[in-house]
Amino acid sequence: MVPKDAGSRIRRRGLMLVLSSPSGAGKSTIARNLIESDQGFELSVSVTTRPRRGSEIDGMHYHFRTRREFEILRDNDELLEWAEVHGNFYATPREPAERAMAEGRDMLFDIDWQGAKQLKEKVRGDIVSVFILPPSMKELKARLKRRAEDQEAVIATRLDNARDEIEHWTEYDFVIVNDDLDRAFTEVRSVVTAERLRRDRRPGLFDFVSGLLSEKID
Repeated sequence: MVPKDAGSRIRRRGLMLVLSSPSGAGKSTIARNLIESDQGFELSVSVTTRPRRGSEIDGMHYHFRTRREFEILRDNDELLEWAEVHGNFYATPREPAERAMAEGRDMLFDIDWQGAKQLKEKVRGDIVSVFILPPSMKELKARLKRRAEDQEAVIATRLDNARDEIEHWTEYDFVIVNDDLDRAFTEVRSVVTAERLRRDRRPGLFDFVSGLLSEKID
């Protein structure tokens, strides 16, 4: 009797799912929902120099570091990618990502286009990139206001920067318009399902197919 989960047991290399969007377009919510609903993913917790918000926990949402501490990590080549956004630095720690790929686990990256570009330059074959667009700039502004975590001047800066960030949408493998969160999340899940089944991500297929072809049929 063939096990029902025979396909899921085939050894594969993990993937790095990159989610990017202008601030307020929904990438962080989609990322959180994906982590909560899919045990195959673990979140890459970024290092940042920006101040911690009241709702955030160090080590869970970000690794909050001083600018000097960040520079030491960068200079010691302990960061897989890094970027400056809104006057603060953000980066991906190298060791957790490399360990996950070696063990065949999937990692989720909630980063901007600068970080995505650096990751692609270093580990292009492992990357699946998705850019989340807002349905309109008016709706983006409304979402930033509803978040109630930033002052008006900061919101204005984020909106100005959003236009520059959106210019990079063509650099991504997939582009999703988040006009409905449930639908956008379902679309991201569809991308993940398809990418996990790619032949070149599943080295275990060689052994599986070899076993099929050598199997004796009574």
